[in-house]
Amino acid sequence: MAERRGGRPEVVAVLRTLQERDANARETEEQSEGGPPASLGAGDVRTISQDIAQLVGADRVRPELANVVAELTRQAGTVVPSVRFREVGTVQHVGSGVATLSGLTQTRTNELVRFGTGVEGMILNLERRSLDVILLGSSEGIQGGDLVTATGRTLEVPVGHDVLGRVVDPLGRPLDGRHPIEVTEFWQVEREAARIVERAPVDQPLLTGWKMVDALVPIGRGQRELILGDRQTGKTTLVVDTILNQRGQNVICFYVAIGQKKSSTLATVQTLRASGALNYTTVVMTSADDPPALRYLAPFAACTMAEFFMLEGRDVLIVYDDLTRHADAYRELSLLLRRAPGREAYPGDVFYLHSRLLERACKLNTAAGGGSLTALPVAEIQQGNLSSYIPTNLISITDGQIIVDTDLFNQGVKPAISAGTSVSRVGGAAQVAAMRRLSSNLRLELAQYEEVRRFARFGTDVDEATRRQIRRGERWQRLLTQPAHAPLSQGGTLLMLNAASRGFLDDLPLDQIPDFERRFIAYFGAHHPAMMTALDRSGDAGPEFPEVFAEAARAFLDMMREGES
Repeated sequence: MAERRGGRPEVVAVLRTLQERDANARETEEQSEGGPPASLGAGDVRTISQDIAQLVGADRVRPELANVVAELTRQAGTVVPSVRFREVGTVQHVGSGVATLSGLTQTRTNELVRFGTGVEGMILNLERRSLDVILLGSSEGIQGGDLVTATGRTLEVPVGHDVLGRVVDPLGRPLDGRHPIEVTEFWQVEREAARIVERAPVDQPLLTGWKMVDALVPIGRGQRELILGDRQTGKTTLVVDTILNQRGQNVICFYVAIGQKKSSTLATVQTLRASGALNYTTVVMTSADDPPALRYLAPFAACTMAEFFMLEGRDVLIVYDDLTRHADAYRELSLLLRRAPGREAYPGDVFYLHSRLLERACKLNTAAGGGSLTALPVAEIQQGNLSSYIPTNLISITDGQIIVDTDLFNQGVKPAISAGTSVSRVGGAAQVAAMRRLSSNLRLELAQYEEVRRFARFGTDVDEATRRQIRRGERWQRLLTQPAHAPLSQGGTLLMLNAASRGFLDDLPLDQIPDFERRFIAYFGAHHPAMMTALDRSGDAGPEFPEVFAEAARAFLDMMREGES
């Protein structure tokens, strides 16, 4: 600022000296462990004051410099010199996001260290004569022989309401070009899961807006439901639409992109923003070119941010997309750290890695605040192989799985969910009674349809009853097919399941079912708004609903036929 105003070079130099000394003092204070605050010595302050006064002269002192001299002179008598001790180590070698250090005998696992470039690292391996650190930034400028300082801290991330609506990295640094995160609390990334005495049974539904999911594989608030499928089969669309459906449901959402392409994550953010879902959603992003340490830390950091809201008593949904890439990042780090490889070259503790993450999802009881954290981890499989290492681990940890079938996807069935192999172990307890009753009939109808369809495919002669069953199954399958980014409310889902189960779609051409769905839901909502509201909220529209529904469905079908004629 002094140079822009035409200040003297020597004055500018002194002011820069002040700034540098103050910055060094602040750094010393941050690295200390208690004691009085670090500051300039009294002699330093007096010397600088005298230098400024001599350089500019008493008769030519600018007002701002006069104030500096006066303040320095005032503080000179109050400065308390102090001594600070800090442990320093040495870099032995560095590369591929990992560094090996010597010294630092008092450090511990997961402690942060600071390199000379300002980059921090986290200790993962403790050996007798060395320790291994994963870098939380670029290794550029770091070389053997550099000094490393212990910080005495473990990794923390910002938590609070200011993270909502933001796109951040695992360290809480904004990636959306907006202002820095303004929070007052920082929580450790590694946190213990809630104790069993603090938990409550899952008894509230978390509606996804997908008819297939809400009816057949329901998800409850506090559940862990795994989503499995091959590459490019609609897994991300499934979870993103689930986030879109939480609008107006008082649910906070977190989307964690682990090692995804930046273009894919950008498309997801734009979808959330266009639908207004980014207002209640935080995106924690790592890309494929980020250091493996950031990809490894991403789900744990996001889970910590989400737990803040759960402990406030809020319902939270977190999506991990996906944990296969997360396991790959951990395998990469483990091999670089010279850990012994196991099955498929993964380290032996990869099961513990995901179990300690997913066990943090739960439903808290009233005494613990009553909040919930629902986890939807995504895992990629190869050619439908569910027996590979990571998927089998995740299946054993979670409360059910949604299998996305490649053949169904290629046939145009979306979401391409396999009704026969997908299961929810606790979500059924959270379903409303009407949905639970209709879903049991639906599962039976689809199973029978799949059985008889195999025979019809080979040209086997079937009787009229079987042909009717096939026609009905085709309409069920067409009804459950749903376009992306068009979630359906609970009331709309119940209306369509009732229409199909009571035979109102049996004589309707397949290509007219989507039009019937869209128009009939609007028709019923306009003529019976109280019942529609009750279906959306509780699923129970009263004892008169079956008769009212049947009358409305018949009247609407008559209107459609008259319009065609």
